[in-house]
Amino acid sequence: MWTTAWRANANLRNRRARACIPRRRKRALRNLIALVGALAVGACATANANQSGTATASSEPIPVIDKNPYASTYRPYGSVPTLLTGANIYDGAGGRIMGGQVLMVDGKVAAIGQTVEAPAGTETIDAAGKWVTPGVIDVHSHLGDYPTPSVMAHSDGNEVSGPVTAEVHAEHAVWPQDPGFSRALAAGVTTLHVLPGSANLFGGRGVTLRNVPARTVQGMKFPDAPYSLKMACGENPKRVYGSRGRMPASRMGNFALYRKTWQDAVEYDRKWDRWEEKVENGTAKASDMPDRNLQMETLRGVLDGEILVQNHCYRADEMALILDLAKEFGYHVSAFHHAVEAYKIGDLLAEADTCAAMWADWWGFKMESYDGIQENIPFVEAEGACAITHSDDEIGIQRLNQETAKAWADGNRAGLNIPAETAWTWVGVNAAKAIGLEDEIGSLEPGKRADVVLWNGDPLSNYSRPEKVWIDGALMYDVETGMRPVSDFELGQPGEGDTK
Repeated sequence: MWTTAWRANANLRNRRARACIPRRRKRALRNLIALVGALAVGACATANANQSGTATASSEPIPVIDKNPYASTYRPYGSVPTLLTGANIYDGAGGRIMGGQVLMVDGKVAAIGQTVEAPAGTETIDAAGKWVTPGVIDVHSHLGDYPTPSVMAHSDGNEVSGPVTAEVHAEHAVWPQDPGFSRALAAGVTTLHVLPGSANLFGGRGVTLRNVPARTVQGMKFPDAPYSLKMACGENPKRVYGSRGRMPASRMGNFALYRKTWQDAVEYDRKWDRWEEKVENGTAKASDMPDRNLQMETLRGVLDGEILVQNHCYRADEMALILDLAKEFGYHVSAFHHAVEAYKIGDLLAEADTCAAMWADWWGFKMESYDGIQENIPFVEAEGACAITHSDDEIGIQRLNQETAKAWADGNRAGLNIPAETAWTWVGVNAAKAIGLEDEIGSLEPGKRADVVLWNGDPLSNYSRPEKVWIDGALMYDVETGMRPVSDFELGQPGEGDTK
């Protein structure tokens, strides 16, 4: 996934590509296994080897594990061809067009430029003096898992029964009626990555959602988006479990349990690799299939490059250690989250092709966040690494444009001279890269999903707000007509449909 990452240098891309060759083979092999299993179930026969090594027919079907039993049922809402004219544009990939045009057709960005050709019957919106951006992406959200109202009955983001809970899924606790979704939509957020909390070393799987009203989480789930694995280092795991008199109670304990768990995962991966090779060469027997372990299955997905690691971590020294841990066990860290000291290791992040998802100016609320600076995000950008603005907060998600603007301004006051259009990549293509979706969202490029926000002014101004928001080309929010989703939970409640 990261071999074609945004702004990765050619040497790094080549190294990543070579490293991924066996993983590609394993993915192809698994597709073959799924096909073999399907044929076996249909024909009640599979090929197994006899004593002479030749394939023989058997009535014993090869079991097939469904890697995605909770598949997306998301379908885009209805759209019409729409042309925005006269707009100032941050394209999300580092480009700017003044007085340009954006065309949306069939849920995709069809064209962008100074002038574009639109088909007959296209709805035209005069955006002169206004601004257009791709939909805002929040890579670190807990909406749905910690919904509003914030009461204990709704607290479902942390499974604090053990330091390793890689088997849990954030999506299994998402409440689609969370009023926070519509409030984030009114702030231009079209895609959000919902993560488990940070109490555990291995907290479970994260899920990417489209910010649309739906009855079920599957109705919001971004089709074919990769899962993530939430990991956490530092104070949280050692505090939670050390206070119970169990491991980990120190940073040493954190790393010892990381290593033990990853070693278990490597051995589990090898065992399943051997099984899949038997399926490929026709010598597999269903009775020899390894036992399934849901915890290890998630970690195996990471080792095979199918699941992306999102790692809660504050201190520079610990992030450097985690990068070494990843090298030791052969996986990739997609992004460090919070990363308050990322400015100290921007070069290491760039070399590892690892993003840092950060706040603009949160710091000092615990010891590992003490050495924060307001120029953190722009300094990471200046080192050529992948910088991202994230929220980790149900209110902060409604102000990601302002958080980005604060960090950008702080960096430029420090003499970094970062263009505004570059700053918008922090909630644009960089954010899309961290969750494995840079080919679909994050920038206004032809062929990508038409997630588009029309702002009443420069979105890097405190005084600007979205006027209209499209998701897959469908108009989902319109301040002029009052169009906005309101969940069943909100109906008849004080502040129904309110935006902060």
